Amino acid sequence: MTKNTDENVIEERIHTVEELLNRNEDLKIKEFIEEMHPADIAEVLFELNDEDQVKFFSILSWEQAGKVLEEVNSETFLEFLGILRREHKILLLEQIAQDDMVDLIAELSEEKRKEIISLLNLEDAKSVRELLVYDEDTAGGIMTKEFISVRKDITIYQAIEDLREMAKDAETIYYVYVVDKNKRLVGVLSLRELIISRPNNIVEDIMHENVISVNLKTDQEDVARAVSKYDLLAIPVVDDNNRIMGIITVDDIIDVIEEEATEDIYRFAGASEVEDLEHYNISERIFASVKSRLPWLIITVFGGLLSAQVIGGFQEVLNKNTVLALFMPLLAGMGGNVGTQSSTLTVRGIAMGDIQGKEVLRTLFQEVCIGFLVGLCCSIIVAIVSLFFIQGEIILSFVVGISMWANMITAATIGTLVPIIFKKIGVDPAVASAPFITTTIDITGLSIYFTLTTILLSRLVY
Repeated sequence: MTKNTDENVIEERIHTVEELLNRNEDLKIKEFIEEMHPADIAEVLFELNDEDQVKFFSILSWEQAGKVLEEVNSETFLEFLGILRREHKILLLEQIAQDDMVDLIAELSEEKRKEIISLLNLEDAKSVRELLVYDEDTAGGIMTKEFISVRKDITIYQAIEDLREMAKDAETIYYVYVVDKNKRLVGVLSLRELIISRPNNIVEDIMHENVISVNLKTDQEDVARAVSKYDLLAIPVVDDNNRIMGIITVDDIIDVIEEEATEDIYRFAGASEVEDLEHYNISERIFASVKSRLPWLIITVFGGLLSAQVIGGFQEVLNKNTVLALFMPLLAGMGGNVGTQSSTLTVRGIAMGDIQGKEVLRTLFQEVCIGFLVGLCCSIIVAIVSLFFIQGEIILSFVVGISMWANMITAATIGTLVPIIFKKIGVDPAVASAPFITTTIDITGLSIYFTLTTILLSRLVY
């Protein structure tokens, strides 16, 4: 289905819901949205005006309403929860998964969190409090405690009976984790293996002992990498004693990948995630944007001043050959482009875990070779075209071409090395952003240009 078709379907749904709301045909609305995915229902909900949003939300079943609220931000969650009576709040909160509940209330005030947790049953309240303790960017912060585990010393028949009891509350039933009497993770079974095994077999005899797991403190990026590497639908989370504390499912991993990618893109651009979040008010977004952009722009200002200093140092050469000034923007622009391309690929490689050990030197060699070849092609083109600008002065055209070549090789090297060095010293490579890279390359590019110009012109002329 094409993007335009998707948009047409969404518009049709919104139009249909609006018409039915205007006619107060609640039953037809229920029938219309019965087969819709919660994410689609949420999409329709957000496009309605405030009054229709409340009416539409009140028509949803508790299960639908709970799933829809899993798709919203904390502020919207509070707004819709606030229109319900206490007994209805309790019914609604029972439909929300624990990990999603934690995400929704983590950013709320302590008072609001306590108020919402007080509406949960004792078991869910305990689990949510435990999950709130962990850093939100760690495995503990994104896991859910709604998983299935069985003892290793029971029969397959008993394990299936236990599965029937636990399945209704579990996030996923495709993996059955096996524990010992101390709740230490010792194995894993697939649902298929459990069902086809003989009832009298012991779980320990058919389980897989080699279990891929992560620690509570593992960074969410590393968790996502492990799930992707081993093609898992869920991954268990253990404490320092290897006791299973929860699981992380693939839907949460997708959210992590999107979040981390968005974060890296914003950092790489020297901007802030807050700039793209509609639930922040305008003053918060303006302040956050200024706060995140200003440091990089200040770096760029000082970089520009250094570039001016470099040009000033070669004022005599520039006065003698004023035509050289024509090619300064071209050299700086091409160097910046090459540097940004190399740094983008390098940052991505680091984020994916592809640039480690010997790959560091291989990546650097590869980008330098690319800079060498694209620089050679571009320098030949620039040298030829520049002949028309400077009226056939072959020597100056040669100087411009050589400078372009050297500048692009240097830019590729800097664009690759900076993120690698940042990673080595413990700084997020994503902060090796475009302003930093391009400013550095501007300075080195102009230095190369005027230094080569000075050397080559003096030797070729004299």
